Amino acid sequence: MAPRPAWKGYLKLSLVTCAIELTNVVTQAEKVSFRILNRKTGNTVKRIYVDAETGKPLEEGDEIKGYEVEDGAFVHVEEDEIEAVQIESSHTMNLDGFVEKTSIQQIYLDTPYYVSPADKVSEEAFAVIRDAMVAKKMAGLARIVLYSRERPVVVEPLGKGMVLTTLRYDNTVRQPDSVFDDIKATKTDDEMIDLAEHIIDKKKARFDPSKFDDKYEDALLELIRAKKAGKKAPKAKAAPKPSNVVNLFDALKKSLSSGEQAKPPAKARSQAKRAKPKTAAARRKSA
Repeated sequence: MAPRPAWKGYLKLSLVTCAIELTNVVTQAEKVSFRILNRKTGNTVKRIYVDAETGKPLEEGDEIKGYEVEDGAFVHVEEDEIEAVQIESSHTMNLDGFVEKTSIQQIYLDTPYYVSPADKVSEEAFAVIRDAMVAKKMAGLARIVLYSRERPVVVEPLGKGMVLTTLRYDNTVRQPDSVFDDIKATKTDDEMIDLAEHIIDKKKARFDPSKFDDKYEDALLELIRAKKAGKKAPKAKAAPKPSNVVNLFDALKKSLSSGEQAKPPAKARSQAKRAKPKTAAARRKSA
């Protein structure tokens, strides 16, 4: 069954317009999900709205959205009034600017969606917009109303289609300086950097998402299978705690020698020769 579109509307570049639809890139269908049960009866439970003052449950249809304008005072807003709010980006995504995708900081990227033509008539105009962005190696900026919120987005070609990524507003993003300013400047040793670079070279690989396994999900499934079979829950194995690094140079050398043996770079070997006898002995003992 084809996934249900998350949004339908129009993609517009100047006077070129085509009907499009967005499809969620991420699916949660295969994830373990739990229902809340009554421990005594085993029956599922349901949430109900309760009046905060009287404690009485609301009848169906009695609930209404409210916006607090001052302490304890609310403006009532009906669902159909919210649905009636329409701006251009509610149904049209206008490409009003173009940037290099790499110029967008990672911290601003949010949720991806596939973009595809909604019908046969729109395929040619869709291809023109897509191929023009491919030729110029650019991504388009636009706005879209998605899940009752207007969101800035970036749109870029992806194979025969495109991918749209919602962007976070600047005032919602904590800037890195506010977190990293407390990190003290550290003078690093060239030989240690050389060793670390060598380790990186050893572990260099092509990105393959199929190699990522959700170990937590697997552990949950193992727990569920055991409970279903009437067995005790598997005993969790405590993850080994990393040991404190006493000698960073030794730690890097051990990292380099673990697994496939590799000859350390020349700079690292010269560093080892210059080491004091006591330090060298300590390294031989730890090796």
